[in-house]
Amino acid sequence: MQQMQQMIQGYESYLRDTRGASENTRASYMRDLKHFHHYLQEVDVDDFCRVDHGVAESFLARQKENGKSTATVARTAAGLRSFYTYLQGRDLVMSNPMMKVKTDKTERKAPQVLSSQEVSNLLDQPECNDAKGYRDRAMLELLYATGIRVTELVQLNMSDVIMNGQFIKCMTSKKERIVPLYPTAIQVLQNYLNGPRDVMLRGQKQDALFLNCNGERMTRQGFWKVVKTYQNKANISADVTPQTLRHTFATHLLENGADLHSVQMMMGHADISSTQVYASLIKQRINEVYQKAHPRAK
Repeated sequence: MQQMQQMIQGYESYLRDTRGASENTRASYMRDLKHFHHYLQEVDVDDFCRVDHGVAESFLARQKENGKSTATVARTAAGLRSFYTYLQGRDLVMSNPMMKVKTDKTERKAPQVLSSQEVSNLLDQPECNDAKGYRDRAMLELLYATGIRVTELVQLNMSDVIMNGQFIKCMTSKKERIVPLYPTAIQVLQNYLNGPRDVMLRGQKQDALFLNCNGERMTRQGFWKVVKTYQNKANISADVTPQTLRHTFATHLLENGADLHSVQMMMGHADISSTQVYASLIKQRINEVYQKAHPRAK
């Protein structure tokens, strides 16, 4: 049993130090792996080497019985496949029992994208009459201006903002990328830095760019609540999340002539297929407009 724990700990270190996986990815993989470990204890399997195709499939079947979605089960299978690939690479197991496991196909949902008017309504909601309002306005504007992930947004430090160069530096999996800023975003960010941030800082020393009301680094959960608050104020019926603004950033750029590779670089996608989703969305929307508007298409 101790050997299994050591394998789990070694894999976590591998994800962090070798693969450079994000904190969220590591947490997700480790959570699934611990559930798998607990299941093996239930069925009296005390060695990862003793796991065969049948045991692996029965674990995933248990996940379905417990109400896990198709997407969650598929993600769990992918994570366990990666874990066994890690063990194989270090000669800790002979085979990967997950390689023959098949999961139900998940239907990829089209990303939620706001219209330009909805974006304007959302960004106009924060009232800049106190420090919190200035901060919220800056965070929303910066997210739409750059398309960075919410985790990347809250992890930004003061040194990551280059006002003179009109860009921000963003770290993803130990790789730094540069994302430009448009003039309005620079101005809104400057307004936040010229006083309101110091008010929120409360005399403390803090490298974080965006702070909560206690002068500490803003959290993902905290910003999620901010977005929901202004969605309601803007009366936007769509489910707006930080990820929605990221999707909207990419789609609006492509709609206005940006090339796919440039958008890929700005978003930090390792694979261009992730960026191509937005191009496919645009084609779908154009087709829908054509079918509805062309006199001969009806």
